[in-house]
Amino acid sequence: MSQADTATHDDTSRHARPPGRAGTAVRGVLVGAFSRFWLAIVLIAAWEVATRIIQESYFPPPSKIVVAMHELWFSGPASRLFLTQDALDDFGHSLYNLFGGWVLACLVGVAIGIALGLSRKLADYIEPMIHFGRAIPPPTLISFYIAAFQLGTPMQVATIVSGVIWPVLLNTIDGVRTVEQLHLDSAEVFGVRGIRRLMWIVIPAAAPKIVAGLRISLGLALILMILSELIGSTVGIGSLLIGAQRSFELPQMWAGIVILGVLGYLLNAVFVAVEKRALRWHLSSRGAI
Repeated sequence: MSQADTATHDDTSRHARPPGRAGTAVRGVLVGAFSRFWLAIVLIAAWEVATRIIQESYFPPPSKIVVAMHELWFSGPASRLFLTQDALDDFGHSLYNLFGGWVLACLVGVAIGIALGLSRKLADYIEPMIHFGRAIPPPTLISFYIAAFQLGTPMQVATIVSGVIWPVLLNTIDGVRTVEQLHLDSAEVFGVRGIRRLMWIVIPAAAPKIVAGLRISLGLALILMILSELIGSTVGIGSLLIGAQRSFELPQMWAGIVILGVLGYLLNAVFVAVEKRALRWHLSSRGAI
């Protein structure tokens, strides 16, 4: 074989390899997705078959639920990513309440938790009230919030805050108290005091437990968001759920239930991804990554 033929063969080989690697990567992604979601696929298929056989109006098949979701939220123009006006209204209102209440609860919970974690004397006065407050089910306070704020966003945000602040607060207190005394003594020796000690020693050491509290509270925020909208809202996913139930639009009701499950899954997936990046040092020390 001549040098020209050899060069041509090598050049052809170099151009032929990437598609093979790309194909392998695509197959790997598909296999990974199937291995993760195969049970969900089987359950959805079984649900479809069972509801077609039973033909119970209260349990529509997934195919009808998907059609209802498309008509409600995903049949809009391409310029709006196929979102309808109802989708913008419902999702926008619900997510605003969800993140507004969750962020406010996290800020207040972390701030108070750090203060109580650093001061045993202050904690002795405040902790009895904390345990009293967290024992009250948040739904029982909705009537009070309606009287105080009337129906609307303030009432819904207050409902979320009153329910999700507790895991953030308690985890922050516990995280701050478990900071090793050796680290604090070393900081004292090197003159690291006050706000610098808080930012460089206390918060990083307590971060894993604080983040765990944030993750728990996010799931609770989703539940309380729906609860507050079921009672005190004319817009949002919760309002759509109760409206569809009252008018016996059962595919729409189930569409709302399914979209809540999808939203919960996505929120958890995003939070876990952020947690892995933010606490990479902690996960590496535990061999989790």
